Amino acid sequence: MSFRRLKSKTQVFIAPDGDHYRTRLTHSIEVAQIGRVLARALAIDEDLTEALCLAHDLGHPPFGHAGEAALSESMARHGGFCHNAQSLRTIMRIDNPYPEHDGLNLTWDLLEGLAKHNGPVTAPNWALAQLDADFPLDLKSWPSLEAQIAAVSDDIAYDNHDIDDGLRAGFLELDDLLEVDFLADQWRAVEKRFPNAPRERQLRELVRDQIGLMVNDVLEHSREAAKGFGSVTEIRNAGQQLAGFSPAMQEHERALKAFMYEKLYYHPNQVSAATHARDVVARLFAAYSQDATLMPQHWQDELPQHEPARSRKIADFVAGMSDSFAMKSCEAIYGETPRGLINV
Repeated sequence: MSFRRLKSKTQVFIAPDGDHYRTRLTHSIEVAQIGRVLARALAIDEDLTEALCLAHDLGHPPFGHAGEAALSESMARHGGFCHNAQSLRTIMRIDNPYPEHDGLNLTWDLLEGLAKHNGPVTAPNWALAQLDADFPLDLKSWPSLEAQIAAVSDDIAYDNHDIDDGLRAGFLELDDLLEVDFLADQWRAVEKRFPNAPRERQLRELVRDQIGLMVNDVLEHSREAAKGFGSVTEIRNAGQQLAGFSPAMQEHERALKAFMYEKLYYHPNQVSAATHARDVVARLFAAYSQDATLMPQHWQDELPQHEPARSRKIADFVAGMSDSFAMKSCEAIYGETPRGLINV
């Protein structure tokens, strides 16, 4: 169920009017598409890679990073909130569809890869520490190549698809993209190959070319970096990341991210919508903390009486909401429709 709710959770834009903007669900599917291509070419486990890609954002609350910021603040006295640890908590503790076991009974390799797909975890927060204590995940070592590929697939997907959505929303213009040397070079190549194509198709080709360029760079660099490592144990004990961008591409990717933060993620419309989104999540957490009877009965039945477990359970409930359910719940409690949440 948590996976299906991603269809109504923010990727970049909150409750967009258009059907073609990414959501957390479509983003996760696109990450998985890139991940499978890379895994197949590198002859590593495609199924594990795909599962990691599909599950990596399950812990995101409504409204994406804005919702996470609100929950982190609301949970400050109770250990904080981290969407990555919440992904593990979701599939190991919250989603319990079967009678024989808690969680989804997934493999150690999948859980370990989700826990540290961004690298070793030397200071786990409370949620990850609890899960690791019950089911040790070897947090201090590097993850498998599959997990490393899932992480870089995430970067490739949102680096480029967010450009696509930003252009569609009118927050980005071609002249903005040409400020980034890396993008300008690719744009000139697109214009040379397709001089008579409509601008809209040229821009889509630019995004596609960028993805292809990054994928090929990851393949070339990862093959070379992982050469000589004969087992998963050796990969985990390598002491460094083996699958990812080359140093040159990493610099390009950092410049692209900096550009996207300046022009898109911190766009005034985005900042305004994020402020309103944080307010919705904070108000929901406060309401349920003050009156647990506002929660569904089965959540009330499972709610601990003492802190910090009580607040952590409330955070689980809020984090699992879709954007639309969070807005409806806030309206039902406070008697007014949340405003300022549309940013396109």
